[in-house]
Amino acid sequence: MKRVFTILAITGLLLFGAAPKAIAQDAANTEQVANDETKTFHQELKQRFIEGGPFFMGIVLVALILGLAIAIERIIYLNMATTNTKKLVNKVDDALASGGVEAAKEVCRNTKGPVASIFYQGLDRMDEGVDAAEKAVVGYGGVQMGLLEKNISWLSLFIALAPMLGFMGTVIGMISAFDSIQQAGDISPTVVAGGIKVALLTTVFGLIVAIILQIFYNYIISKVDSIVNNMEDASISLVDLLVKHKK
Repeated sequence: MKRVFTILAITGLLLFGAAPKAIAQDAANTEQVANDETKTFHQELKQRFIEGGPFFMGIVLVALILGLAIAIERIIYLNMATTNTKKLVNKVDDALASGGVEAAKEVCRNTKGPVASIFYQGLDRMDEGVDAAEKAVVGYGGVQMGLLEKNISWLSLFIALAPMLGFMGTVIGMISAFDSIQQAGDISPTVVAGGIKVALLTTVFGLIVAIILQIFYNYIISKVDSIVNNMEDASISLVDLLVKHKK
């Protein structure tokens, strides 16, 4: 039995010792072919980014990072601001029927979101009459709408800025290509290829950044519109509840 274990151990050592050599040799034989034929998306993207030049490509990358940061912050905020308005209206209705305005205000205090805040402002003015409560609801609704749309204008700025920076890089790349022609005194493809490549790469990356941010922007706008519609419907329902329980 010991001999069997010894043979197995020696065989394993030989195999594990030979495997790295075989792998290394195989990798050496195929590395050049792999580099020439196929590249991963990350490697290709990194290479094209470097070829585009550090200045304009860096600015476009900063625009993408800042735009994504704003988009993610807005998406998180809007998701947290989303409220089941029908459920809230039913709770407020039950609270008004059982405990009055103070009980309804307590329900709003324990509920997150702009709709609950609007309800609280309306209920807080209930002692001044339904008209005063309705004005408070409308006024505070405008404040909440401004909070929902906060920083969205910066996102639209980066959407417009990214392709503009790409086009500027295109113009500068073409100028560089013509400078190369002037210095060489020749219009051979080799002379102008570098400048034209930079010009096209900056444009492509600028458009890619704009497309990515535009998708997030449209989602955020649709989310804001949905929340605003719910706010308006809920505000109408609150006024109806105040009129009903005022009598």
